[in-house]
Amino acid sequence: MKVAIVNEGLAYPPTAGNWLRTLNLMLPLAARHDITYVCRGTRDAKANANAKAFYAERGIRALISRDHPAPNRGVKFYGRLAANLFSPYPYSIAAHRSAQVRRTIRDLAATEAIDLWQFETISYADTLAGTSSRTLVMAHNVESLIWKRLHETEASAPKRWYIGHQWRKYERFEARVLRAADCVVAVSAEDAALMRHRFGVRQTAVVDNGVDIAHFDGGATPAARDARQVLFLGSLEWRPNLDSVDRLLGEIMPAVRATEPDARLCIVGRNPPASLVRRVRDEPQVELHADVPDVRPWLARAGMLAVPLRIGGGSRLKILEAAAAGLPVVSTRIGCEGLTFLADRDLRVVESTSEMAAAIVALMRRPEDGAALARNARSVVDAYYDWSRLANRLEAVWLETVSASGR
Repeated sequence: MKVAIVNEGLAYPPTAGNWLRTLNLMLPLAARHDITYVCRGTRDAKANANAKAFYAERGIRALISRDHPAPNRGVKFYGRLAANLFSPYPYSIAAHRSAQVRRTIRDLAATEAIDLWQFETISYADTLAGTSSRTLVMAHNVESLIWKRLHETEASAPKRWYIGHQWRKYERFEARVLRAADCVVAVSAEDAALMRHRFGVRQTAVVDNGVDIAHFDGGATPAARDARQVLFLGSLEWRPNLDSVDRLLGEIMPAVRATEPDARLCIVGRNPPASLVRRVRDEPQVELHADVPDVRPWLARAGMLAVPLRIGGGSRLKILEAAAAGLPVVSTRIGCEGLTFLADRDLRVVESTSEMAAAIVALMRRPEDGAALARNARSVVDAYYDWSRLANRLEAVWLETVSASGR
C-alpha cells in the first residue's frame, strides 16, 4: 500500500514517547509498504537533514516543511496564549497547525493515489475533511482527558480558569476530528472505550505501546542495583511529568528520608525548565540528568522507578522500559493505566503520596520483593509488548481500514 504518515515533528531521534511509538511502528512496516512521512521541521537544519537521511536509508520518503513552531516562552508566548481566547482552536492545536504541512498534505492527496493517511496528531487530521481520502488517527492519548485532569489539579484560580477554557475547546475539536476518521487507533482498550462512549467514534482499534525488549535487556542483576536510589524518568517539558517531579521533591522523598535518610532521587529527562534546575542544584540527595543519549545506565543502577502521575492519558512507555530492564515500579493508578500489569504481582500501585512513600520504603528494605515484581513484569512485557508484534497488529488495522473502502 501507499501510506502517508503525518506528524508534528521529525520523530528522529525519538526523544519523546510519542515519537518512539511512531518510529517503532513505522520502521518494520516500511519494508512492506510505500511510506511517505510528512512533518514540520525544526530550527536546526542539520537535524532536519539527518532525519531525512535516516528515513531515506530505510525506504521512507520524508517531506519536511521549512517552518517551525514558535517557542513556548517569552512575552510573545503569553501574548499568543491571550489571543487564543478568541480562537476556535485550543492553543496546543493552533500552535502546531503549519500552513506548509497542510499544503503538502493537500498537494500529495491531489497528485498521488495514497491508499491510507495516518495522522499521528489531530492537529492535521481535519485537513482532508470532505474528500474521499481514507484516514486513520493514531490517538496517543485522549488529550481532552489530560486537560480535564490538569484542570482538576490546578491550584491557581486564574490558571484553572484558562485551563478549563482550553479543555472545553480541545474536547469539542477532538470529538469532531475523531468522529470524522475512518478508524481511530488507541493505545489501550480503556482509551478506545472512552472515545466510543464520549465522542461517538464509530471505528476503533487498539495497538498498545511497546518496547524494544532486546535493547533494554542489559542483564542487570538485583545485586547490582542501589536499593536506596529512586529513579524518575520522563520528558521534563510535559506538565504532568513536572507535576510528578514536584510531588516527589516536595512530599514523597521527604517522607521517605524521614525513615531512610540515605534515600536518593535521580531525575532523568529531556529539556528540564530552568526553575527545576535551580530547585535541585543545592539538593545533595537529588541528581538531575538532562537530555541523556541513553537511559539504560540509570535503569540498570536504580532500585526502583517511581511514577507518581496524577495527570495523564494513554499508557506509559517508561514503565514498559523499566519492566524490560528488570527494574521494579511503584506507580499511581493513573500512572499505570492502560497496561495489563496486575497490582502487587507485577508492580506496586498506590493512590496517594503517603502510600507511595511507604511503598518506596518497603522496597528499599526488602529488595527481594522488588526483584520478584520485576520478574513478573518482564514476563508480561515478553508476552504482549514487543514492537514487532504490535507493528503487525497495526498493519492488520491498515488492511482492514483500506478494505472497508472497497479498494
